[in-house]
Amino acid sequence: MREIDTVLFDLDGTLLPMDNDAFTKGYFKLLAAAMMPHGYEPQKLVDSIWAGTAAMVKNDGSRTNEEAFWACVYEIYGDKIIQDKALFERFYAVDFQQARSFCGYAPAAAQCVREAQAAGMQVVLASNPIFPAVATESRIRWAGLEPEEFALYTTYENTCYCKPNPAYYRDVAQRLGVDPAACLMVGNDVTEDMVARTLGMRVFLLTDHIINRQNEPIDRYPHGSFPEMMAYIDRAAGEE
Repeated sequence: MREIDTVLFDLDGTLLPMDNDAFTKGYFKLLAAAMMPHGYEPQKLVDSIWAGTAAMVKNDGSRTNEEAFWACVYEIYGDKIIQDKALFERFYAVDFQQARSFCGYAPAAAQCVREAQAAGMQVVLASNPIFPAVATESRIRWAGLEPEEFALYTTYENTCYCKPNPAYYRDVAQRLGVDPAACLMVGNDVTEDMVARTLGMRVFLLTDHIINRQNEPIDRYPHGSFPEMMAYIDRAAGEE
């Protein structure tokens, strides 16, 4: 019997190389520049986006992350931001594409995804669902992949939890109809990605762009770069 039949891949810092702080800074600069002509003071807008993100992270599954985000920023801006929602959608479709310059590119990332598929496993894009689909789909393509290659990719429209809430991983497994014990989560964030192990999922910590806010010892997790990750997936895909 196959040990693992589903591999969940994180995106930012995993399949898509980046310095998370540099990416966030550059992304917010682009957003502020796009929205300032429409009456949005940059610092207030950035603070509001952070507040909306916090609301999504606290989401308890009672609504989508999209609904949690817009309810939060509505409290700050009122009807104006709801009326301007199309402007934000246009930003992600157009101006956000410049954020590609804040990311790297690792050919091995797409290769690992496709090798996992070739081994008969389904693959999931388990990106923290705090972005709209259009932004997530763009970042998937920046990584050299296509959204259609994944059985599921989580976005703020289609998900009601965020990392590091274990309910996020439970929800993904339930939606796919798979046993968490038959899943492997691959990510670079010790707090957000390795928590999947609490549900019985296997985990692999990609260390190229590791995020370890609590300075946890990482020896407790299988870890390494892309060659080590692929070797681990190959072993996990083996027959008992």
